Amino acid sequence: MIDKTFQKLIKRFCDIVVSLIVLIPFLPIWFFIAIIIKATSSGPVFFLQDRPGLNKEIFKVYKFRTMKPGSEKMVKGQEVMKDDDRITAIGKFLRRSKLDEIPQVLNVLKGEMSLVGPRPERVESLAEYTNEISKRLNMSPGMTGLAQVSGNIYLSLEDRYKFDVYYVEHYSLLLDLKIIIRTVGVVLFGEDKYFDKYIVDINLGPEKKTPTNKEYVSK
Repeated sequence: MIDKTFQKLIKRFCDIVVSLIVLIPFLPIWFFIAIIIKATSSGPVFFLQDRPGLNKEIFKVYKFRTMKPGSEKMVKGQEVMKDDDRITAIGKFLRRSKLDEIPQVLNVLKGEMSLVGPRPERVESLAEYTNEISKRLNMSPGMTGLAQVSGNIYLSLEDRYKFDVYYVEHYSLLLDLKIIIRTVGVVLFGEDKYFDKYIVDINLGPEKKTPTNKEYVSK
């Protein structure tokens, strides 16, 4: 078995290579999205927000702005609904296609994030972390993660944390590859298609949120 330290070096190399592939050849698409955002709503092109990264180090995460200015304040436990009137017209498409997350390849290049890892949460969430949940901060946050390909918003917050901790404790390049492949499916078919179709077997609580006809999207 490959040593985990060596696997993490390979992971970092892959992060850099893939990020450059996404950044450089697709730069014209970035400009096109930026133009559409500016043309269809007032406000900046990018949404920047402080998030906790590896070992609680705070960094600014980059996203294409998908909501109207002043809509960034979130309420704990409440998701942003798909038809939320704070989301701009182009924002709905960017969120559904996950293109709003693409600028995070800049975070990956800077070493603040990885392609795969626990999703970075709001800084305010740290106040409620237990020692167990804090384990999710032992690896760099990711653009996609195990919870995101296992139902994501259809899981309780507690179960999402369980997936994150499992990922940190059982990290391998093979697991990363499985998550990346599943992410393609999530983008194409939606998160609800993979609810209860986990790529790893972990002990989830009995109270799992079941998919409904009302789709939600997270900030």
